[in-house]
Amino acid sequence: MTLSEPVDLQEFRSALGSFATGVTVVTTATEDQMPVGVTASSFNSVSLDPPLVLWSLAKKSNSLGAFQESGHFAVHILSSAQEDLSNSFAKSGTDKFGDVNWQPGQLGSPTLSEYAAKFECRTMHQYEGGDHIIFVGEVVAFEKRDHAPLLFYRGRYAEAHPLTKRNQI
Repeated sequence: MTLSEPVDLQEFRSALGSFATGVTVVTTATEDQMPVGVTASSFNSVSLDPPLVLWSLAKKSNSLGAFQESGHFAVHILSSAQEDLSNSFAKSGTDKFGDVNWQPGQLGSPTLSEYAAKFECRTMHQYEGGDHIIFVGEVVAFEKRDHAPLLFYRGRYAEAHPLTKRNQI
């Protein structure tokens, strides 16, 4: 593609798929404390001091209002054994928490019992990002476990394997 050519969205999406991402479930609660959650691969660190992370959500998501209004969210980095959970939270309009073990976190967001890492965040900023809203949160609590993360690569789930010394770059 050159600057004068229109963007082929399918090709652009395919090119983005060359970047392996972690898979997360991001949760919050509505005003009446109903749990809300989505699968997202758009998670990233922003700053160590203060501890900030970001993720983004499509403007057309049914969950957008809850995330915009709650003032908090929890990001759960999924383990390689959690494909089913990822698929469940990726579906629109289903009871995502029905068979999931969770409890309210420090700020009120639902926190799942299983994950590779968890970050509880206070929403600091919301930015327009094309067809998404970018949420930046200050991490108020976190926990990590010794589980391999679930990855998404070229449109499919993948698993991370540490490189041995001989095949490291």
